[in-house]
Amino acid sequence: MQIAVPLVNEAQLGSRLNAAIEHNRRGEFALLLALLSVDARDMAQFQGQQQEQTEQKLRHQFDLPPAASLLADLSLDDAIVDNSPLFLQASPRAFQLQQAIKPEALVIRGREPQGMVEVLSNCDLTTQQRQRKQLASADIQAALLKQLPHFADQLAMQRNLAPLLASA
Repeated sequence: MQIAVPLVNEAQLGSRLNAAIEHNRRGEFALLLALLSVDARDMAQFQGQQQEQTEQKLRHQFDLPPAASLLADLSLDDAIVDNSPLFLQASPRAFQLQQAIKPEALVIRGREPQGMVEVLSNCDLTTQQRQRKQLASADIQAALLKQLPHFADQLAMQRNLAPLLASA
């Protein structure tokens, strides 16, 4: 038995299976089911994972460093790689070798997103400083809020202290 219209992808299979069931064509239904692969690696949702695993295997096989970051945050000290002193002290070749081992990010900026950086660069100095101080104070407030115990815990501590204060 042959199918009149060839299958191009699995998306066409659902409607064809429904039509075969509806018109009671058991032979076509069995043939369509036989065309489905039982191997999970042939299914589309598993193709991306297979490619990532291949990339990891190749990186491990050839001892390649992890992929270079394109953006670095200026507020994090460990995220910034600076190879420029090596260029001045040693040679351009030493700089190129260090860049291959531990590459610098292409763009280094602070916490603000790119749109905010562009807006602040067009503002006067006092506005820029005020905005950066507000961001710093917001970070300090967030850190203090993390240190405070939860409200329910504060109430429990006060209830435990109440008998001690009453007896004193």
